[in-house]
Amino acid sequence: MTSIVFPGQGSQFPGMARDFYDNFREFKDVFLEIKDSTKINLEKIIFSDNHELLNTTNFTQISIFAVSIGIYKTMESCFGFDFQNSNIRYMLGHSLGEYSAIAASRSLSISEVSILLKKRGELMNTAVEPNSTSMAALIGLNCDKIEDVIKKNNLEIEIANDNSPGQVVVSGLYQDIINSEKIFVSAGIKKFVKLNVSAAFHSKFMTEAQENLNLEIDKVKFVDPICSIISNYDASVNATSKNIINNLKLQMSNRVRWTDSILELEKNEENTIVEIGPGKVLSGLIKRISRNFDIISINNIEDLEKIKLL
Repeated sequence: MTSIVFPGQGSQFPGMARDFYDNFREFKDVFLEIKDSTKINLEKIIFSDNHELLNTTNFTQISIFAVSIGIYKTMESCFGFDFQNSNIRYMLGHSLGEYSAIAASRSLSISEVSILLKKRGELMNTAVEPNSTSMAALIGLNCDKIEDVIKKNNLEIEIANDNSPGQVVVSGLYQDIINSEKIFVSAGIKKFVKLNVSAAFHSKFMTEAQENLNLEIDKVKFVDPICSIISNYDASVNATSKNIINNLKLQMSNRVRWTDSILELEKNEENTIVEIGPGKVLSGLIKRISRNFDIISINNIEDLEKIKLL
């Protein structure tokens, strides 16, 4: 059985999916639909030499979504990659990637998701005062051990992403993140990487932004997806729009449980995972979580040959 995963912020790069844009009308149509809905010039952001726009949260999220769902729709329209033929049971995405999964599973339209993501990017980018909060990736210890260090040292920071057994991301006030480095190094982490982000995502600092986004979520009508979604918030299988909405309303201000989400796929005896979208970040994380999956990444035209393997 096959599951689909969609990447989140950090997977973007200038010129991503240009080959799809130049060769497939279906891909361009997705860009047009998103541009019509959001009034955002995706080509200018993604294909420009000005990389600053692409790396600004306001535009990063909608750009990654556009590329991910554009590639998916191209696979679906041109190569017969659909739910019935490919035995797709589950979809999931990392943070904003969950919105790509919601669109691909047809719980919401591309237009509806793009409007939500435009608002999400704006809210996350302005949620706190610039440079007042931060995030850091901790390499070498698992989530439980990082949680233990936080509690024992009374650190005022939170786990934002449990990405894999050896990669955990924390969020907090800027100075608290800086001060925590020596403590985590003493506890045995191999590497402390301060992330270049505009705020402390997936933490209490996103609570107000989440509440404002929820007002927008309430304006659109979700339907039950045509395959189940594994949500970031609870890392469990959700087959109804009600559960998907409830989890989405908690996602931005709480931990991304990526490790648990992949283990949920393993528990449900999935054997193939297809990562659709820019980069191969999720494929790398999944390999660190479990060796029990065949993993395929599709982010350029050459990768489409891999569909024959499914």
